[in-house]
Amino acid sequence: MAENTTLAASVRVGTGKGAARAARRENLVPGVIYGGGEEPVAITVKFNELFKMLKAGGFMATLLTLVVEGKEQRVICRGVQRDVVKDLPRHVDFLRLSGKSRINLQIPVTFLNEEESVGLKAGGTLVIVRNEVELKVTANNIPDHLEVDLAEVEMGDTIHMSDITLPEGTRPMITDRDFVIASIAAPRGAEEEVEEDETAVDAVEVVGEDAEGGEE
Repeated sequence: MAENTTLAASVRVGTGKGAARAARRENLVPGVIYGGGEEPVAITVKFNELFKMLKAGGFMATLLTLVVEGKEQRVICRGVQRDVVKDLPRHVDFLRLSGKSRINLQIPVTFLNEEESVGLKAGGTLVIVRNEVELKVTANNIPDHLEVDLAEVEMGDTIHMSDITLPEGTRPMITDRDFVIASIAAPRGAEEEVEEDETAVDAVEVVGEDAEGGEE
């Protein structure tokens, strides 16, 4: 499950560009909490704390406990506006959640046991088609990653979405096909050798058929 991280916030006095600029001068990032059947609340969070979480990665898929004036609220980040030049956060949006809330999230895929993989040890190459998958998840059961065990995957095998075990109540957003996550491809030289062998076999079969025809 995605880690539940705590972030402190304060109610922002005033709205608009002037109030937002004043907050930034205080090394704060303006933001808003919305959804959950309640009115939106303008807030600020400390720049250093937010920036640290953003650098750690996976922030958009992290379940947060936002503490506002002593009140805890479960939220998830729904957007971060950044400075176009410095790429630093300038505004952040949070969505309120309940335990039954269902949301769409991009979840990263982690590949395990590459060193023990049958196909990779035989000289194959791991071809990653999707390094993250969009899932419909419940707020109290968000996976921080999906796992693909490569130990028994052989050269030429393809890993589909159906090969991955998902938490209860979770499903992929793509439902009309069993899409590919990755595969272990044979080295190009090996593929060419196989093609040459197959061509040779076909040639032998053709010659054999001609010979039989000649006997008639």
